[in-house]
Amino acid sequence: MRLCSISSGSRGNAILAYSAKTKLLVDCGISGKTVCQGLETLGITPDSLQGILVTHEHIDHTKGIGILSRKFDLPIYATESTWKAMPASIGKIAPHNIQKIHADDAFFIDDIKIAAFPIPHDAANPIGYTLSANGEKVAVATDIGELQEGLFRALKGCQSVLLEANHDINMLEIGHYPFPLKRRIRGKLGHLSNDEAGKAAEFLFRMGVKKILLGHLSQENNYPMLALQTVKNILTEANILPGQNICLEVALQNQISAII
Repeated sequence: MRLCSISSGSRGNAILAYSAKTKLLVDCGISGKTVCQGLETLGITPDSLQGILVTHEHIDHTKGIGILSRKFDLPIYATESTWKAMPASIGKIAPHNIQKIHADDAFFIDDIKIAAFPIPHDAANPIGYTLSANGEKVAVATDIGELQEGLFRALKGCQSVLLEANHDINMLEIGHYPFPLKRRIRGKLGHLSNDEAGKAAEFLFRMGVKKILLGHLSQENNYPMLALQTVKNILTEANILPGQNICLEVALQNQISAII
């Protein structure tokens, strides 16, 4: 199993997850053209995809799903509540491509076993995903308002995780966002800070995770090097050495990430 971010950040997210025979997108909150260009850079043709997994209905996760589904006849997998809440801008989806799933349920797409798990976020029925094949397990875990025991139970057995590191607390506090938006972001249904991502990374390492890709960085309230260094510092203080004990990378908004 492999994960690669085509784009990750507050302006749009599209994550490629693939095995030796199956290729899936987790979310597509960027334009169809941009995701196709990203796939082609990776040597993957868009018509080789087998589907799109949607975490929740926010536009930075759904912007391009409609056009991709129509152009390449791709099934879209989302919970029933998410289907009802998705913006009309995704356009009409062919009935056979409307696939409804349930949080906490597992299902297969070809050789990949997919398990959805609930996440605390201000959406209709937000979920993350673990994907397993050939004895390997990876996960996409972003848009998380707070660290909960259920999250770590879901991520048990993962070797690699794309983990949210959305904002720096100080940048958010002194930034130009209005107070209600700041309160939403740092609330229990908002987003993980760099410090919280560091705590999560420490726990995930002790659970056996070997590679972490920090993602969904805010364009206004974070910097890639700040997120990376904050998490590195927390791991180092816990006697976990990035680069030796664990591989730590950052996914960017406008650049394809390392493959983990």
